[in-house]
Amino acid sequence: MEFCPLPGTDLNVSRLCLGTMTFGQQNSEAEAHAQLDRALAAGINFIDSAEMYPVPGKAETQGRTEQFIGSWLKHQPRDKLIIASKVAGPNRGMNWLRSGPKLNRTQIVAACDASLKRLQTDYLDLYQIHWPARSVPMFGETYFDPSKEQPDTPSLEEQLGVMGELVAAGKVRHIGVSNETPWGVSECAHLARDGKLPRVATIQNAFNLLNRTFEMGLAETCHREKISLLAYSPLAFGILSGKYVENEQAPGRLTEFPQFGVRYRKPQVNAAAQAYAELAREHGLSPAQLALAWTVRRWYVASTIIGATTLAQLEENLSCLDVTITPELEAAIESIHRQSPSPAQ
Repeated sequence: MEFCPLPGTDLNVSRLCLGTMTFGQQNSEAEAHAQLDRALAAGINFIDSAEMYPVPGKAETQGRTEQFIGSWLKHQPRDKLIIASKVAGPNRGMNWLRSGPKLNRTQIVAACDASLKRLQTDYLDLYQIHWPARSVPMFGETYFDPSKEQPDTPSLEEQLGVMGELVAAGKVRHIGVSNETPWGVSECAHLARDGKLPRVATIQNAFNLLNRTFEMGLAETCHREKISLLAYSPLAFGILSGKYVENEQAPGRLTEFPQFGVRYRKPQVNAAAQAYAELAREHGLSPAQLALAWTVRRWYVASTIIGATTLAQLEENLSCLDVTITPELEAAIESIHRQSPSPAQ
């Protein structure tokens, strides 16, 4: 396993991170523990979760993912692992979570304490704001609409201040953001420059062959501010595994949870996914291996978050580290991208 130091922190994360949003919905506790054991055996030291997991978020399952991780983590050498979680933002219809999640002081502290209890640990190595409190286009949306802004939205300064309290209390070592924009990242960096507020170390955003919008503005912003990308959804909710190319109703998360189709059922997605799948097979690779190997090898990606519902899928995902993206293969990928740039953004 290869590792990447995160600038400005003492964290050295594995190039692959185990994502866990299936734990508690599609995976039982025993299956979750089996995945965690296999990831650890492969050299993965980085595990990512969130208070709202599993996905899709529901009142009856909320927090179950962290509980499954916690029952495993209590038997592991805690100081050898990097555990990340996230506090949910507002405006996603989750009124069952804290009577409607908000990113104010009371709720952030309560969310962190609850995550620590479920995870059976005294601290989080990385605590992330799951999505912005302010109105921004995300989760398949394209355009910024200032009219959607809520008047009582806590400022980034307020949010970072609370995160700083958690760091000072020893509950959190480092902080990060997720689903953020170039403005949000720049503002966080600006607010932290005088040292009174904590520095954002990471950004967790969707990034894959079908959604390369990170490259359009965030890549430069994060490079100059030394903020590391944790790439999530590297297989575009399974589309880049190739299984939906010939059968759009193939069993999987996209068909089991069709509400996610907004992001991944856009007009040019299938043609692009088919082109990448054919390219992978021409080079003796599975579509998933190609997609993951390409993501892992981007210079701006610190760690790629992989997820699976079976150990066989996890094994295939792990094998991407053995794949070399040759100049010829890179050129072919770029050719497909130019014909259909980021169709699932």
